[in-house]
Amino acid sequence: MPGKLYIVATPIGNLRDITERALETLKTVDFIAAEDTRVTSKLLNHYSIKAPLISYYEHNKKEQGGKIISRILSGESCALVSDAGTPAISDPGEDLSRLAAESSIDVVPIPGPSAIITALSASGMKTGRFTFEGFLSTSRKSRSEHLNELIDEERTMVFYEAPHKLRKTLKDLFEALGDRPVCLARELTKLHEQFLRTTLSEAVSLYEETEPRGEYVLIVAGAEKKAPDAPGDVLPLVGERLKTGVTLSEAVKQISRETGAKKSELYRAALEKYKKQS
Repeated sequence: MPGKLYIVATPIGNLRDITERALETLKTVDFIAAEDTRVTSKLLNHYSIKAPLISYYEHNKKEQGGKIISRILSGESCALVSDAGTPAISDPGEDLSRLAAESSIDVVPIPGPSAIITALSASGMKTGRFTFEGFLSTSRKSRSEHLNELIDEERTMVFYEAPHKLRKTLKDLFEALGDRPVCLARELTKLHEQFLRTTLSEAVSLYEETEPRGEYVLIVAGAEKKAPDAPGDVLPLVGERLKTGVTLSEAVKQISRETGAKKSELYRAALEKYKKQS
């Protein structure tokens, strides 16, 4: 009978931020797959856990993934951990979770710390709707395409960034999105935890003078909601849509949905204009 893959969330800084269920799981599994065995060893030693460790990270995931799945299928249980927080979110654990699901292995989440949620909860930004964007690509083209897709994003945006890349990321965000409110959360749950609530332009200026230290979560305000187009502004679009053979009612419905123009007002304006032309 196959074993199970446990996705175990571990502390993002403070070692006391671990659940009893996570500790029990780490103590009872046959082996632990860790992003960095040296980092995980510190946690295990702190809690006197002796489970065997194997490495599973970005540059060996293809080789190790198959081996881990084979061991689980043979009956062993495995706990997957990252260096900090919840595995499989913007890290190679995503691939192992997928492989396990494809192999009909039970994937059991052991919830706990998450840098995304921790940062959002104390950011002072809108949290009802947000989008996690992970790390921006180091490829100039991919990075530019990613940021261009976010120009009109109205939800709060969350990014991860390493200290040595922070200055460039702040400049690129400012150039692509304009000046927006931003919260820079660093060293979460650690001794020097900090939440800097400012704007992108001020953050760019600040870090020209200040050396970035620690891992960052950036929470950036979404774009302001655009006012819906006035009916008169989008009447030509209704006319173009009518040329495709749809009815006036359907054309109005489509254009209203696409532009935000009020459907009833648009229909009256379109009826007056295009009925005269028919």
